[in-house]
Amino acid sequence: MLSIEEKQRYNRHLILSEIGEEGQLKIKSAKVLVIGAGGLGCPALQYLVGAGIGTIGIVDFDTIDLSNLQRQVLFTIDDIGKNKATVAAERLSQLNNHTVFKVYTDKLTTENALSIFEAYDFVLDGTDNFSTRYLVNDASIITKTPLVYGSIYKFEGQLSVFNYKDGPSYRCLFPNPPEPGTVQNCSEIGVLGILPGTIGTQMANEAIKLVLGIGTSLSGFLMLYNALETSYTKLSFNRSADQVEQVLANVENFKTQDYDLFCALKTALNEDEIDLTALSGYLNTKDYTIVDIREAWELPEFVGDNVIQVNMAALKEVKYRLDLNNTIVLICQTGFRSSQAKTYLENEIEGIEILHLKGGIEDYGK
Repeated sequence: MLSIEEKQRYNRHLILSEIGEEGQLKIKSAKVLVIGAGGLGCPALQYLVGAGIGTIGIVDFDTIDLSNLQRQVLFTIDDIGKNKATVAAERLSQLNNHTVFKVYTDKLTTENALSIFEAYDFVLDGTDNFSTRYLVNDASIITKTPLVYGSIYKFEGQLSVFNYKDGPSYRCLFPNPPEPGTVQNCSEIGVLGILPGTIGTQMANEAIKLVLGIGTSLSGFLMLYNALETSYTKLSFNRSADQVEQVLANVENFKTQDYDLFCALKTALNEDEIDLTALSGYLNTKDYTIVDIREAWELPEFVGDNVIQVNMAALKEVKYRLDLNNTIVLICQTGFRSSQAKTYLENEIEGIEILHLKGGIEDYGK
């Protein structure tokens, strides 16, 4: 039953014939898991909590950074350095004291995903990398938990529903991950701050529809949104029984699967690549010149006697500042720009030895 206070709180739902008190009780009893309390997760969480979802799980091991505040408007300057999931739960509890929050501050892995998913009715995937998306999809298939998916890129967003009533899965739409380096994340390419709000609220809308069993879900459809054109495109796609069966046939090996390897995010270092451990050893070493090609505002700071800081736009001029007897080490935030810069400098300067930091510097010092 709904209390008098709850009836007042959800009055605008109760007077909708499609929801009413019976529907609001469904919302109250629903358990929804949100993966990622970032750009997509923040607006989705705010509206799910406002709507009265009874139990909400929040999975996020990341901490709040100043650059997050441009789009993750659930957080404030005072939250910088704190865990996103923890802060989100604390702030959202002030919006609705009837919602029970369960916070998961560990990274979602094959070891913990199935046990977490089994406790929820629906999952929202607000992550920003392909490795986790495939992991979430497969865990959703195995636990038979419908999945609401959203993603953003610059000025564009995607939205769909997977694994709902024998509908298609993420793998049915994307059987294979993109080639490494072909798709950049928002830390490299940027994103319109309003865009995740648009897609995140749509994710919450799909979840509420699934909870209530009303309307037409996006199962079997991919919605594309272009913020610059203010346009929506809806594409249909079919379920691939083979893709789903492959996941189910491999259930026993799920906990040992390496999704980073599957998405080619983790491979052996090539001769021209180094990792963070090697980079630390090169700092302040006279035989190496480290060229940091990030923008001045990008963190973490990397300072040393042999570090040159120059962004990509000014890369053409840096060749005049290099000691060509030294080994040149290129670094950027995620490894994408440093790889591009390596190709450029090798074409500009003959006989120079150049290494670049694989995977970027964003995890340096953590």
